[in-house]
Amino acid sequence: MASTNVSSAGTGRAPVDAPAPAGLGSSKASSSALRLIQHKREALWFYRFISIGYDHVFNPGQYTEDMRDVAMDEHADLRRPNLKVVDVGGGTGFTTLGIVRHVDPENVTLIDQSPHQLDKARQKKALKGVKIMEGDAEDLPFPADTFDRYVSAGSIEYWPDPQRGIKEAYRVLSTGGLACIIGPVRPTFWLSRFFADMWMLFPTEQEYIEWFERAGFKDVELKRIGPKWYRGVRRHGLVIGCSVTGIKTESGDSPLQLGPKAEDISKHGNPILVFVRFLIGTICATYFFLVPIYMWIKDKIVPRGMPI
Repeated sequence: MASTNVSSAGTGRAPVDAPAPAGLGSSKASSSALRLIQHKREALWFYRFISIGYDHVFNPGQYTEDMRDVAMDEHADLRRPNLKVVDVGGGTGFTTLGIVRHVDPENVTLIDQSPHQLDKARQKKALKGVKIMEGDAEDLPFPADTFDRYVSAGSIEYWPDPQRGIKEAYRVLSTGGLACIIGPVRPTFWLSRFFADMWMLFPTEQEYIEWFERAGFKDVELKRIGPKWYRGVRRHGLVIGCSVTGIKTESGDSPLQLGPKAEDISKHGNPILVFVRFLIGTICATYFFLVPIYMWIKDKIVPRGMPI
C-alpha cells in the first residue's frame, strides 16, 4: 500500500499545497513534453561545466544539508554502520557525505556517469574508503541482491526511462533492502512548469509511487522535503522536492519486464541536436538557479504564516 507523508525538511511549516492524491499516473515518464536536457548526453556536457562550482554555487539553493540529513537520517534508515549502500548518480558525493555519517565508508559505493563530478568526489577526505566508479543508473554493474540500501538524489530527472532505473534499484537490493530516491516534483506555477518541461523531467508524485510499485517495491512512501526558506514546496518546482522509499520483499530481479533502453549513450547522436538541447536546457536551468534566490528574499519579507 502506497502512502504520501507530506513534510517540509527543517522548516517546521506545512506546505501550502494539498497532499497528493493516492491515485497512480502514467507508467511512462510523461510529465514533461520536451525534457530537452534530460537526455544523458546533454547531462554529461552540462555537468562537465557545472561541476566547477556545483558544491558551492549551484547545489546549495536546491538541495541543502538540512534536506540531505533529513532524508538520510529519517527516510533512508541508515542505522547500522555495516550496511552495504550504493549512492546512484551521486555526482560530487554530496549525498554520500550524509551516508558516511552513519555507514562505514568501506561499505559505500558511489556511482555516476560524469567523470568530472566524480573527480570532485575523490577530492573529499570524508569519502576516503568509498568505492567511486563510473556507471549508468539504468544499467548498474552489480549482481542482484548486492546492497542493503539504495540511495539516489537529484539523478532521476536525467534518466530517459525512470521506470528502468527504479527497476534496477529493486534488482541490486537484497531481500528486505530499502530504496530511497530523492528528486524533483512537478511545479504547480505555470511559468516554473514551462521551464521545467524545457529542461528535464519533473515527475508528478503519483508517477513516483507508480514506478516504485510497478518495480515490485512494497510499503512505498513519499515525503516532501525542501529548503528552510520555501513555503509551499511544489509551487516553483523545487529541484529536490520529495523523498520516496520502498522495500524489496523478495530475492532476485524485479517482476517487471521492459523493452530496450530508451537511450544508448555509447552510440553517436546528432551533434547539432545535442548542442541545441544542451544550450536551451542550460538557459532554462538558469531559471531554477534564480528561483531559490527569489524565494529566499520573499521569505525575509513576507510575514510568517503567509504563503509565498
